[in-house]
Amino acid sequence: MKYEIIPMTESHWEPARAIFEEGLNTGGASFETSVPSWEEWNDTHLPDCRLVAWSGKDILGWAALSPVSDRCVYAGVAEVSVYVGETYRGLGIGFDLLTSLIQESENNGIWTLQAGIFPENKASVDLHLKSGFKIVGKRERLGKLNGVWRDVLFLEHRSTKVGVD
Repeated sequence: MKYEIIPMTESHWEPARAIFEEGLNTGGASFETSVPSWEEWNDTHLPDCRLVAWSGKDILGWAALSPVSDRCVYAGVAEVSVYVGETYRGLGIGFDLLTSLIQESENNGIWTLQAGIFPENKASVDLHLKSGFKIVGKRERLGKLNGVWRDVLFLEHRSTKVGVD
């Protein structure tokens, strides 16, 4: 399948939103239970580090970064989100999105990427490990999703280009 990784714009939001909703409906992607509006999503994600996999007619998946804190010391630390449409999973699109996002993050001065993933979401854990992330910890019973306590693995990717001095 041919596609390209391009910057996400507001015009991509509706298909990206549908992919986000597919992920949430699995119960294994996030503590979130509903997809925000474009305005809410846009306000909580970095403007320069948001990408879509585009086939020329369809959005196949998306990846974006959100800041972990507004404190200046954490300016180079961001949290990763990667979602691939149900129909397109297992084709390498997530890997292409995540490796492109890592490059984009370094181009924008980000030195640490982090991800929180439910341990049961093996595909996402494997994707992040394949992309150079390391598991740095597990928080047990971090929060409840639909009344059920969930553990979360914390993964980290440290840049070898930014923040190394």
